[in-house]
Amino acid sequence: MTSETEDTASLLGAVPVFEELSGGDLEQVAAVAVPRRFAGGQVVFHEGEDSDTCYIVRSGHARALRQHPDGRQITLATFGPGDIFGELAMFDDERRSATVEATDDLDALAILGSDMRALMTRHAEIAVKLVISLGRRLRAANERLARQSFQTVQSRVAAVLGQLVEQARAEGAGEHDVLVTTTQADVAKLAGSSRESASRFLAVLERAGVISQGRGRLTVHDPAALEGYVY
Repeated sequence: MTSETEDTASLLGAVPVFEELSGGDLEQVAAVAVPRRFAGGQVVFHEGEDSDTCYIVRSGHARALRQHPDGRQITLATFGPGDIFGELAMFDDERRSATVEATDDLDALAILGSDMRALMTRHAEIAVKLVISLGRRLRAANERLARQSFQTVQSRVAAVLGQLVEQARAEGAGEHDVLVTTTQADVAKLAGSSRESASRFLAVLERAGVISQGRGRLTVHDPAALEGYVY
C-alpha cells in the first residue's frame, strides 16, 4: 500500500459513515477515491443534477444550499475537514436534493457511486457496515429535526453556534475565544429563522459577553454559556 493510499484510508476511517469498516475495507475504498479541488465560491454540484459522486472534505469548507421557488436560499448544512456529503450517491443515482458550493478553497476526495457499488457487490460486508452507519446518521438527523420543531429561534441559533464551535475545535481551535467564520445570514439560514430574528439574538449574546461580532466572522468567548440558551 502506498503512503498516499494509507493517508486516504486514515482520513476515511475518521468519517462517521465509514466508522464500521475494517482497515482492509478502508484500503479498498481508498483505492477508488480521487482527489478533487474547488476554489472558494465554486459549485461542487447543483440541486437537480444526477447523483453520481460522494465527497469527503480533506481541507477547506463547503455548504449545502436549497433554493425556494420564491428565490429565497436556505443553508441546510456546512461541511469541514472529515465531513462527507453526497453520500447517497454510493447507493443510487437519484437527483441531488441540494446544491453544494465551496465557501473557501476546498480539497476533497471524490468517490464515484458506480465504483462504490461495484466494491459493495464484491464485498457484501462493506455494504452491511455502510447501511448500519447511515442508519445511525438518519436517526441522529431525525432526533435533531424533532428537537428543532419544539425550539425557539434563540435556542436554534445557540445550537447552530455550538455546532460551528465544535467544527472549529475539530480543526484546532481552543476551548475559549473560538473564531467562527460565518455571517449573520448564514447563521439564520442554518437555524431556519429570519435574519432579523437571528441578528437580535446575536446582539443579546454580544451584550452578555458570550460572543463578539466582526465582518463575516464572530468569536465565541464562552462556548459553554451557549448551552444555557438551548432547550
